[in-house]
Amino acid sequence: MRARGLWHAAGVVLVRSPNGEDVYVHQRSPDKDVFPSYHDCWAGGVVAHGETPAECAVRELAEELGISGVSPVPLFTHVFEQPPIRCHNFAFEVRWGGPIVHQPEEIVGGRWLPLPELRKWAEDPDGPLIPDGRLGVLEWFRRYG
Repeated sequence: MRARGLWHAAGVVLVRSPNGEDVYVHQRSPDKDVFPSYHDCWAGGVVAHGETPAECAVRELAEELGISGVSPVPLFTHVFEQPPIRCHNFAFEVRWGGPIVHQPEEIVGGRWLPLPELRKWAEDPDGPLIPDGRLGVLEWFRRYG
């Protein structure tokens, strides 16, 4: 799909602390085929055939961060187009205060980041955030922050 530059859909989830003041940010594995070693504030991935974006968000949240038993709240959809990546990101949010278990093939570490610090990361075009995640969180701050 990316090799051919095809449009696709993704379900992405912003994980906020129970009080909403922090967001969980993780660092992608250096082995990732797209944006290796970047940081991301969204857990997510490509919507599978026959899957809704909401189902994808639940699945990816469990796979990447070990978070289950939650119902992601829909936020918005944003388009990311930086060939060869062309994607409609369906954004969701959850509040979580439980344990986080990284998928070792995809994530090397993570931490809770206060919203003001995340905003600084997002506003820096040369910062550590993955480009589509940066675009998404800037939209989140525009709408909700």
